[in-house]
Amino acid sequence: MTSASRSQLRSSIIHAVLFVILAIWMVPQVYMLSIGLRTPAQAFTPALFTWPITFDNFVTVIRDNPLPAIFLNSVIVTTATVVIVVSVASLFAYACAVLRLRGTLILYTTLLTTLMVPLASLVLPLAILLKNFGWVNTYIGLILPYAALGVPFAMVILKAFMEDAPRELFEAARVDGCNAWQTYWHVALPLVRPALVFVTIWQFIVTWNEFFLALIVLTRAEMKTLTIVPMQYSGLYMANPGALFAVLTLIALPLILLYILVQRAFVRGLLAGAVKG
Repeated sequence: MTSASRSQLRSSIIHAVLFVILAIWMVPQVYMLSIGLRTPAQAFTPALFTWPITFDNFVTVIRDNPLPAIFLNSVIVTTATVVIVVSVASLFAYACAVLRLRGTLILYTTLLTTLMVPLASLVLPLAILLKNFGWVNTYIGLILPYAALGVPFAMVILKAFMEDAPRELFEAARVDGCNAWQTYWHVALPLVRPALVFVTIWQFIVTWNEFFLALIVLTRAEMKTLTIVPMQYSGLYMANPGALFAVLTLIALPLILLYILVQRAFVRGLLAGAVKG
């Protein structure tokens, strides 16, 4: 067998394995959509596909809930959280890795310890704190906790990228007359663009899917985010599984579309650190 033939065979095997992995990964997604398109009599049928299909479950979800307002709530909370996390984490990473300001190492180590704290242990203190500030049923009551929980992870990623960046570029910027802010904006951020893309997408997904804290903080119907909606279609006896999986499909759809649009940038940012040095 020639070298070209072996290379072609290896490529075919890799593609076949990847196709099998993709098919396995898609089964839950397809099953979720399938149940959302079933009649109540077929809801518990184990088959992957059933016939006939119906859109009544999606109509029910749209009729029972002000989905545009709920979708807007999720977009506002998620977008604001992502902006805060990326801004604060990149500034802190710049101060710690490039400027090396006094005290940043201690603060960095302290923030790292928060990654080991489970969210469930913070719910009660956060609920009391938000109630005392009057932030229950407000956007800020979700945005600030989400941002506080997201900054440490984003900071670790961005700090590692900035430390790997050539120091000569920052020194050259100072020689050319750039101050600290100009160096941050024109040198540091472009150098860590893959990491910024990765952090942005990751934080968007985490915030969009968060349920536990949103359930505690948002008690009014007009303030609900999308992840709270499925609760009204699930219960002890699973009253309406078709509507439940229909709303789960609607929640997952924006994330799937987002990933399809930015998958190249996401993977590039995820793997960029592996080829440094």
